[in-house]
Formats: sequence, C-alpha cells, structure tokens
Amino acid sequence: MREAASLKRYNKRVNLAPPSTGSAVAKVSTDGKILAVDYGRARIGLAIAESLQGIAQPLATLKRVNRNEDMRRLRELVRENAVNLILVGLPLRLDGARGEMAEETQRFAQRMRKQIGVAVEMADERLTSWEAERLLEEEFGRKSKQIDGAPKKRDASKFTVDSVAATIILREYLERHHAERENHTAHEER
Repeated sequence: MREAASLKRYNKRVNLAPPSTGSAVAKVSTDGKILAVDYGRARIGLAIAESLQGIAQPLATLKRVNRNEDMRRLRELVRENAVNLILVGLPLRLDGARGEMAEETQRFAQRMRKQIGVAVEMADERLTSWEAERLLEEEFGRKSKQIDGAPKKRDASKFTVDSVAATIILREYLERHHAERENHTAHEER
C-alpha cells in the first residue's frame, strides 16, 4: 500500500539551478552527501543520504527561530556533514499548481543557495507529510510532531513527521536517480 502511494505521487524534479548552469544533479559526485529539507513555518525536517547510491535517513527536525538563525544552523549542518546537494521539498497543490506555501518554500530554497553556496534542487513533495504520518503510526503507533518535551530514547527525536517527510522526499529522489541511471546505462548498451 505504501509503495502504491509513492508510485502514484506526482514527484518530478523541479530544478532551481539557473539555465546556464544546467542540472544540479550533474554536479553532484557519487560520493557527495545529499541533505533533504521539508520546509515548514514552524519546523524544518531534515534527512540525509551519504551519496546518490546511499539510503535516505532522518537527520533532525529544527524548530524555526528566525531566518538568520535558521540559515546559520543549516549552514553549520551542511558544513559538518560535507553536503554537496540540498534537496528541498516543493509543496505543490494536488492539482500541481503553486500556492502561497510553494512560493515561500521556493524563496527559502533560493536563500539557501545564496547563503550556503551549495547546489539546491527542488522536488515535488505532495502527500509526503501524510505518508510520513501513516508510516509513524504503523511503526510507532503514534503521531510524532512533537520535538520538545519529555526525554526520549537516543535518536527518537529524529522520527518526527517533518524528518520522515524529508526522508521520503530524499528516498524518492534517490529512487528516480537510480532508475534514470539504469535507463541511461541500458540505452548505452544497445
């Protein structure tokens, strides 16, 4: 059921790179880490993969403070983790139209590219938060939006709706990239 929801999703890459520089994917080495961002007004969910062949894993959920502090913390995470590409989820409406939140997210992604200096790409994130909630309910029997509060097991704070949504965005990006690479390789062998 979960795979069917992923396959039905309309995820397509939305390249934020200027036309003259080409696709950000082409610049990412297979050894470079990828940071996925699920942007929200209250929280920012983060996931990471070691490379294009890696596995997407929840990294953290940042509680928003203000633009400058949020960017400082993201810049620090990018530097500490040697990230080569930032993948930002673009919250399109179900019909594919861009709403207010999509425009805000795109401005945030542009700010990240300017202030952090790493390639930024956007990917359709429709229904990832819904899927993340379903996954958390299946796995943990609970919704997990809370990031503060009672002490939790080590790494339990990684598993919030926001960080799991970022993980889904990244997982689907990696799956698309892998499928594109396989199609390209199969085409070259002909």
